[in-house]
Formats: sequence, structure tokens, C-alpha cells
Amino acid sequence: MVRDIAPLLDNKWSDPAVIVVDSNLNFAIPLLGGHHGANEIARKISELGAVPVLTTATEVHGKPSVEGIADRLGCEIFNKESTVAVNCALLDQEIEVLEIKGPRIVVVDEDVSVLVRRRQENAEVKDDSSNS
Repeated sequence: MVRDIAPLLDNKWSDPAVIVVDSNLNFAIPLLGGHHGANEIARKISELGAVPVLTTATEVHGKPSVEGIADRLGCEIFNKESTVAVNCALLDQEIEVLEIKGPRIVVVDEDVSVLVRRRQENAEVKDDSSNS
């Protein structure tokens, strides 16, 4: 499987979630994208009897990940390179999640993940045509 998909891979932020399941449905192993949906898919496959084999450090230790926090809050990670340091810190300590409403200017260090709220696709658009 690894050899087959290797030429198709670009980076952890754009690669799809890839889960390998053995032919007897014993194990579901996320190969790529554990924090990007593969762990969740492996858990769903476990409903068919497979044991999910999760290897992301935060998952193994029952800790949240930056990616999981962002997803739960409906956010995108602005400075993706920060997630390695922050996920490592999440293994050892509780990390405060701050919500800052703008307008503001925020200056952060490299080991601070910045989450930006996703725009709501179904948000109501104000119709000003009735005022004309």
C-alpha cells in the first residue's frame, strides 16, 4: 500500500486520509491523515469488528490535538507549521484556547497555533434589494 500511494503524496495538509484494513477485517490502520479524519474512519470501521490501530501521539495518550480542536470549533489552522510544537505541548500540559474578537492585531510565537473561524456557507445574506 505504501509503495502504491507514495508517488501521489504531497503533504499532510492536502493528502487524503488513508486507512489500511487487512483482508480478515482484523485491523483498521490509519496510514495518513490521522488528525485529518483517518482516526475517525478507523473507529467507524471498528463497528464492523476491526480493531482500530491509532498511532498519533495525542490519540494514543487520550489528549486533544490542534487539528481536533480546530475541527470541533469550526476553524481552520492559519499557521499549520505550529501544530507540531503545540501538539507536543498538549501531551504534557493543558493548553489554553483563547478566543479573540476583532478587529485586533495578534502577534504570536512559532509555537502558538492560530485558528480562524470558517465562513459559514449557509449564513444568511442580508437582502438590501427591498430598500430600493
